[in-house]
Amino acid sequence: MNKNILIVYYSHSGNTGKLAKLIKEATGGTICEVSPEKAYPGDYSTVVEQAKKEIQAGFRPVLKTKVMDLASYDIVFVGTPNWWSTIAPPIATFLENYNLTGKTVVPFCTHGGGGSGNIEGTVKTLCPDSRVLSLLSVYGNAVKASEVETWLKKLGVN
Repeated sequence: MNKNILIVYYSHSGNTGKLAKLIKEATGGTICEVSPEKAYPGDYSTVVEQAKKEIQAGFRPVLKTKVMDLASYDIVFVGTPNWWSTIAPPIATFLENYNLTGKTVVPFCTHGGGGSGNIEGTVKTLCPDSRVLSLLSVYGNAVKASEVETWLKKLGVN
């Protein structure tokens, strides 16, 4: 088990959370769900509109989640749903508020048909002093443990 792996994620519908748990099972890392102080609406069309406005405005929600002892982790997996071809605002807040300098950052996302969008590029922009590895992008909740293991082996993480 790798004690130096942290898996940070935001999940609105549960799909990104499912993927994060598979990564935890494969790596033995520590898992941390990022939650904004004010939860997003459950209704799909309402959250889509709110997310669009927040992303266009560069809004960063305040997080109720606090990540302790980030310095002890070498590898940080960062998971997000694909919202308007980019990361969800709570993950943007996390990446801007926590110093990941010198760490290996491994993005992953779930989507409803939008693929990976510009998520990997956004993570690279927000983590300029980190080594950002290739993104895993999964449609809905269709991920299989074998897919995660293949991706991790390809990256040399597992």
